[in-house]
Amino acid sequence: MKETESGPALLRHAIGEAEISYLLYEGEGPPLVFLHATGFTPWLWHPLARELAPAYRIVAPYFCDHRETDPENGGLDWATLAEDACHLFEALGLKRPFLVGHSMGAMVIAFAHALHGLAAAGMVLIEPIFLPREFYRGTMRVDEHPLAAKAIRRTNFWRDRDEAMAYLRSRELFQTWDEEMLGIYVRRGMIPGENGGLRLACSPRREAALFMGGRKTDPWPLLPKISCPVLILEGEKSENRHFIDLGLAGSLIPACEHRVVKDAGHLIPMERPREVTGFIRDFFRPLRP
Repeated sequence: MKETESGPALLRHAIGEAEISYLLYEGEGPPLVFLHATGFTPWLWHPLARELAPAYRIVAPYFCDHRETDPENGGLDWATLAEDACHLFEALGLKRPFLVGHSMGAMVIAFAHALHGLAAAGMVLIEPIFLPREFYRGTMRVDEHPLAAKAIRRTNFWRDRDEAMAYLRSRELFQTWDEEMLGIYVRRGMIPGENGGLRLACSPRREAALFMGGRKTDPWPLLPKISCPVLILEGEKSENRHFIDLGLAGSLIPACEHRVVKDAGHLIPMERPREVTGFIRDFFRPLRP
């Protein structure tokens, strides 16, 4: 499972008291930002970024552990992640970037643009988490949150990469993944444990804290404020379709195209990286300066 002929630079940048790590793919064209889903790693954008990098300068930040957070105390607000992203992009000199985000990452770039004023040339939102309005009201414990409760109980130890790969192949969530993506997840999404073996790079508690933070800012009033062209990608077989209405969300965004990706689940980039690369290339091409 070959990862790359020439990989990106792995860099870090201080934003106030926080330090954000990010992947940088140098290119001759306009800036393009990739933001990952909750609990995952920017390395999972690599198969897409290496195809697009010659025509773009690509930055892929990592939002898991740059701030201390506690799931039992409400987690880390995604609007705060969006503000951190804006500071990073400004420091890196990214002017009117193209934006691509998956799940949590899609929400963060939407907040960056609509809430914090990040000028954007266009954005692709892949399975964004526009939960029903009532979800953002009141209080909720970790065990009451459908996503955080699952995240905090994740398996988090494997003796070696072979055991980790066998585990992933046994789980329904990973059975539709692209083969290269599985290899990247084992190599980059897991790290050596303190007492040997492997553990998740983004721990179950941190992932749960990020899910809890997703309740803090209601995105629905912000949708009409998204002024750049938007493409929403939704998986035909995504379990989120039962409670997330992306058609309604898209109808509230002034310039939005909504596509359903046939036979795909929530993790579209991991399942269909080549197809998603094509969607991104084709959508952004007429928007380039």
